[in-house]
Amino acid sequence: MTEIADLDAFRMGAAFADGTLSPVDVTKDVLNRIDRFEPAINAFVVRDDAVPLAMAQASEARWKAGKPLGPLDGVPVTIKDNLIVKGWPCRRGSAIADATPSAEDAPVVARLREAGAVFLGKTTMPEYGWKGLSDSPLSGITRNPWDTRMTTGGSSAGAAACAALNLGCLHLGTDGAGSVRIPAAFTGVFGLKPTYGHIAAFPVSTMGFLAHLGPLTRSVRETALAMNVIGRPDARDMTATLQPIPDYLEGIGDGVRGLRIAYSPKLGFDVEVDPEVAALVEKAARTFEKLGAIIEEVDPGIADPIEPLMTLWSSGAALALAKVSPEDRRKMDAGLVAVAEMGEKIPASAYVEALLFQRNALALQMARFHERYALLLTPSLAVPAFAAGRLTPEHGRYGEDWTRWTPFSYPFNLTQAPAASMPCGLTKAGLPVGLQIVGPFGADCLVLRAAAAFEAECPPATISTPRIPD
Repeated sequence: MTEIADLDAFRMGAAFADGTLSPVDVTKDVLNRIDRFEPAINAFVVRDDAVPLAMAQASEARWKAGKPLGPLDGVPVTIKDNLIVKGWPCRRGSAIADATPSAEDAPVVARLREAGAVFLGKTTMPEYGWKGLSDSPLSGITRNPWDTRMTTGGSSAGAAACAALNLGCLHLGTDGAGSVRIPAAFTGVFGLKPTYGHIAAFPVSTMGFLAHLGPLTRSVRETALAMNVIGRPDARDMTATLQPIPDYLEGIGDGVRGLRIAYSPKLGFDVEVDPEVAALVEKAARTFEKLGAIIEEVDPGIADPIEPLMTLWSSGAALALAKVSPEDRRKMDAGLVAVAEMGEKIPASAYVEALLFQRNALALQMARFHERYALLLTPSLAVPAFAAGRLTPEHGRYGEDWTRWTPFSYPFNLTQAPAASMPCGLTKAGLPVGLQIVGPFGADCLVLRAAAAFEAECPPATISTPRIPD
């Protein structure tokens, strides 16, 4: 008999439809597993079990009446702590943040509520999502289920830990410099950063046009299913697309035969990639040849855009902390405060140059590259997961700068193009490695189609309980 813990959203919905399983059964099972695993992984910052149980009961009644709200009705989900949820606080990983419950839902949360999804709770993140790690002054360290000594990465830390253990089928994250793809790679799950504007945002992030919203799931098709619900416009976001959303599941099984795909081991940057990561990603790239694609090893010809990234990133941090007193700053993550203080010194002209000219020049270079290559494959990260609580791996070759092991993610926040991380194998230590698939602006369906083809050929390893070393 299939365990509830093994079900994806599709099989769950089928069981709800034929009456072999109810949303209440599923919710109770997931809440019990959260109770068991939470001490080891620390993935939640807000839990109120009465809420998901009530939502599950309402869903059960709709299924019994033959009137479900859609394919996600009764499906359990989690929500990152920087997204507002009516009735729950939004503290953004900060111990000094106001704990007053939010008065409304963010657009992406509202779409899930309208679809009948069951909200399990809010997941952990580093303070204001400023880094790609898993610790914060509010909730402490979130740990990687594959080895609880290791980081999940971030900033969608708790979302990734929950996705790895199937504690819910859909996990909402955000991605301003890799914050969906980084933890997806470290925890062996699928994470999509959609084209900017394909998911409406409110309130607006201080990181501005860098900030994307995206799902983390155990399978590509679950992400496509989620995008059919959450990828809808909302009047509160003037930058979100108003075009009718595509059916992200349509054509997802069409494969990659005949596509010309670029494979870039280092993006042409001066970056040290872990040998095991490099080998697994190259093997994954060659798998696309087996699937009928034309693979060429080529760099896109871009320079490392760390300077414009940090101009925008630090300015956003400065804005986020603009009203925080010196006394309260002393209670915050010292790294975040340092980045904000750096941003306070950046002239407005430098910010505008990065926002308009440097960012647009990079986007144009990538658009021209994609005229020849339908997709680009890279490592998701330069390293596998390392010890929790650290900014960089123990070997010290990246210094104390976390962006040095994430050079493959942030370029595509600047271009706003779709990019996904998907598992492509395990290291000898049993830690996941991620393959990044990047598409042209707006080609989210193509990214999902390629990811689905690879997933069918190379099903990812999964984990059902946290691995806690002796």
